Amino acid sequence: MKIFEGLSPQVVWDYFEQITQIPRPSKKEEKIIQFLLDFGKKHRLETKRDAIGNIVIKKPATKGMENKKSVVLQSHMDMVCEKNSDVNIDFENDPIQAYIDGEWVKAKGTTLGADDGIGVAAQMALLTSNNIEHGAIECLFTVDEETGLTGAFELEKGLFTSNILLNLDSEDEGEIFIGCAGGIDTTATFDYLKEEVSDNSIAFKINIFGLPGGHSGDEIHKEHGNSNKILNRILWHCADAFDLKLNNFDGGNLRNAIPREAFAIVTIPKNEKQSFVNYFSDFKKTAKFELEETAPNLDLTIEEINLPDYIIDENTQYNLLNSIYACPHGVISWSMKLKGLVETSTNLASIKFIDNNKILVTTSQRSSLESGKYDIAYMVESVFSLAGANVEHDDGYPGWAPNPKSDILKVAEASYEKLFGKKPVVRAIHAGLECGLFLEKYPNLDMISFGPTLRGVHSPDEKINIKTVEMWWEHLLDVLKNVPEN
Repeated sequence: MKIFEGLSPQVVWDYFEQITQIPRPSKKEEKIIQFLLDFGKKHRLETKRDAIGNIVIKKPATKGMENKKSVVLQSHMDMVCEKNSDVNIDFENDPIQAYIDGEWVKAKGTTLGADDGIGVAAQMALLTSNNIEHGAIECLFTVDEETGLTGAFELEKGLFTSNILLNLDSEDEGEIFIGCAGGIDTTATFDYLKEEVSDNSIAFKINIFGLPGGHSGDEIHKEHGNSNKILNRILWHCADAFDLKLNNFDGGNLRNAIPREAFAIVTIPKNEKQSFVNYFSDFKKTAKFELEETAPNLDLTIEEINLPDYIIDENTQYNLLNSIYACPHGVISWSMKLKGLVETSTNLASIKFIDNNKILVTTSQRSSLESGKYDIAYMVESVFSLAGANVEHDDGYPGWAPNPKSDILKVAEASYEKLFGKKPVVRAIHAGLECGLFLEKYPNLDMISFGPTLRGVHSPDEKINIKTVEMWWEHLLDVLKNVPEN
């Protein structure tokens, strides 16, 4: 019995089920690349791979549709690999455990990979169809969208020839996206010295978990709480109040995911134990009260543990905790041009103790304005520079400027209204899509992005709405049928 037996469109769900069985972490897409190459060969379709690993599979127009403009459909083959702390999975080798829960498809304790496995599945269904009307199509599958947009950055010119692009990486059925934010990552590295632990100390592990997390673009405005910020708030207050010393701080994992969990190992003087426990109990109540609407499952725990081998030096601890407290996180500004669109944001994504006595802080900035993107990146830089950290920015990626006069947008709008009796919402998105990078290499592209409804993306709460997959598929087929003629 197939997991998704009876779901519509069955062919799309069948391919999605196959995709969930193939490990495909970002930057480790070898297995899904080979799967797609084998798929193209099996179905005798023209298939190309470029140097970075992107794949294009082409299919001629169906009979009578040869005069239609050709279209490139695009999705990314990698997935965000996030899990709950109590789940044992090797994302490089193990399949995703997907299941149906009422109106939704979910995964057991991990990300589902519908972002963007459902786009890949839809492309495969189109490529193998024999009863769908369409002009010539090119299906582009890119690598490493989630951690660096490497596939889009390194996309070889001439890999596809179409001037219409349908991006299948959006997460709200009934909405058509015509623009997206650009982004840049900023990292700060601290060097620390190891110091001896006092014999008059006791050690605790502090745990923050149960936050919703989510996509740092789509959900940054939802005030879900940031585990790094919450944990640092405790450490900052207790450093003075109880002479707390830090051994380790481990929070968040991915640059584009709002951190859900964090923990720290600390020491305090033995005679401060009860006061510290009392403070923690009071703070726990405060934090849960502050976030009861947006993070009802937030929990904070402490446990007494054996003394660690060392603590970090006082100066580094002071600089780290103060800079994390001062570092902005969340929405910085809202667009004055498009109502309800976050214009600029920043995500305090990850804090890790790494090799060679270093602490790495990873942040990610987004903005629909190029100037805004750099302004918030430099704000983050200034905070960590004042704290003595070594700060670096990556190359970033451009946004996608909206084109309300797009020809393919007009087709998609008319199609949706015809099919469902209502107008679709046309807007820009704060998340980063690959479209801006495609536009740099192919400046004549006419693009839109649309997809079924996904929620909890980039977290173990990721889920996809079953009914909207059917609606999106119907819409996609009608758009292809009504593409303008040459």
